Amino acid sequence: METILFILFIAFLVFFVIQLVYHAFVFTRFSFVQPKKGTPKNIPVSVLVCAKNEYENLQKNLPILVSQKYPNYELVLIDDASSDDTLELFEEYEKQYAFIKLVKVKNNEAFWGNKKFALTLGIKAAKNEYLLFTDADCYPTSENWISEMTAHFSSKKTIVLGYGAYEKIKGSFLNKIIRYETVLTAIQYFSWAKIGKPYMGVGRNLAYKKSEFFNVNGFINHIRVRSGDDDLFINEAANSENTSVSYHPESFTYSKPKTKHKDWFNQKRRHVSTAKHYKGFDKFQLALFFISQVLCITLAIILLSFQYNWIIVASVLGFRYIFNWIVFGYGAAKLNEKDVIIWYPIFELILIITHLRVAFTNLIFKPVHWK
Repeated sequence: METILFILFIAFLVFFVIQLVYHAFVFTRFSFVQPKKGTPKNIPVSVLVCAKNEYENLQKNLPILVSQKYPNYELVLIDDASSDDTLELFEEYEKQYAFIKLVKVKNNEAFWGNKKFALTLGIKAAKNEYLLFTDADCYPTSENWISEMTAHFSSKKTIVLGYGAYEKIKGSFLNKIIRYETVLTAIQYFSWAKIGKPYMGVGRNLAYKKSEFFNVNGFINHIRVRSGDDDLFINEAANSENTSVSYHPESFTYSKPKTKHKDWFNQKRRHVSTAKHYKGFDKFQLALFFISQVLCITLAIILLSFQYNWIIVASVLGFRYIFNWIVFGYGAAKLNEKDVIIWYPIFELILIITHLRVAFTNLIFKPVHWK
């Protein structure tokens, strides 16, 4: 028994060191760096919004999109064969604003219900080389959203990763969990992008040059994967030379979060099923982070229950929580999510359990994707 506990103790220390490396050498690259306002470029931009049965959300969000303080942009509205009044609303806006271009997508037997097909048609229809994407249920926090996102383009930087936040719902514990996970995910993909290993972005707030889309033949390599028009594309097209990040508050977008645990759980199932198509290194680093997180905590609980080197174990575990909490806290504050910081230890455990449930469920049932 003593030998087994010693092995577990060494394993615990190894996984602690792995966690420390992630937080001290990767995540600090985002959390401890102050956001900078970019220098406005005023380049011609096409803003793309793909919608399928999003009439209610669009009623609220379109007025914000057409009121951006930017001198040269077109708004490309893509109706993906909606069965509600989405198309009619788009047509009303098209008549009112000269800078709106409407793309009507009809059901295609080969690509039925595939958002990537609709987005491809919208990208081809866009007149400008620089493209900025958001979703129909999203809205910018500022009238300077376009200006701030496009300010990070340069002759070399042709992809800009933005932050897509979720609205706060007062008194909702689930809402805090969702926003905690969103912050953690953002800290991860912003940090890896800043050290030259970008692996994903979110379609709620993402920009790239049209040439980058055609350089990888669009979504063709993962067209049969229903999700991933954002993260799988970035995973394929982004690299250390062409990718920049934008996390100034004026560049944020917000959208409505899920309000039922079942809906959030199903959303997570889709995200996890998409991640298995990432490049080898990206799958490895994400898996290593999660595995080291789970085993570091699990082994600590086992060792403490047997009181094996309990002073060392408790001290190491305490240091891990304090250090990780600080790194997460700085990142969360930078993303205007200060209220989730205090919940970090609890939410970490909840998210671990949820990820394990998602992995198990996805082995049995296939996730459902685009509407």
